[in-house]
Amino acid sequence: MQITKINKTKAHTVYKLANGTRVPGVTTITGMLNKPALIKWANNLGLQGVDSTKYVDTLADIGTLAHNLVECDLIGAKPDISEYSSKEIDLAENSLLSYFEWKKDKEIEVYMIEKQLISELYQYGGQIDAYLKINGVKTLLDLKTSKAIYSEMVTQVAAYRNLLRENGHDVVDICILRIGREKNEGFEYHKCGNLDLHFQKFIHCLAIYNIDKKLK
Repeated sequence: MQITKINKTKAHTVYKLANGTRVPGVTTITGMLNKPALIKWANNLGLQGVDSTKYVDTLADIGTLAHNLVECDLIGAKPDISEYSSKEIDLAENSLLSYFEWKKDKEIEVYMIEKQLISELYQYGGQIDAYLKINGVKTLLDLKTSKAIYSEMVTQVAAYRNLLRENGHDVVDICILRIGREKNEGFEYHKCGNLDLHFQKFIHCLAIYNIDKKLK
């Protein structure tokens, strides 16, 4: 069995058009959106004397590990998680158990995992979590380990849907699978709607990003 090393540190992904021009990624672009729930959450941490930056970094590490554990299951690889602490592994494995619970009654065929794609038309890039056939339906699946599913997440997957379509891949269902880090969180499987409107929202964010870049 293939052994996959799961590293904490990852090089920043650079997206380039066919002519070599660098373009922004989906998460950078949707970072232009206001996130009121995140602001309230960070403020509450501050009131408790918790450094929100360090806390977010820890959550990101757990989220990365959970993503990679799911990826290893989908491709049939054995994960090497030696860089992670026992607490990080325990929380990521809670997410993995939620994924297994979601997966147990499904027939899954893998097309793409962690695939980087480029939009030459709109000039941005992004990395697809998973493009699968689930029970016979071609599905874009985005994994989240957050406490809830927020509107900006749907805006992200609308941008990923465009990347797949622009690169010649048919996609029917666009879904977010939230697999919680805590034992009692379980999973939430959300089929995304209003994707045309969310993609318009994304394109407006891209325009603002590009204007801000020129202003700087």
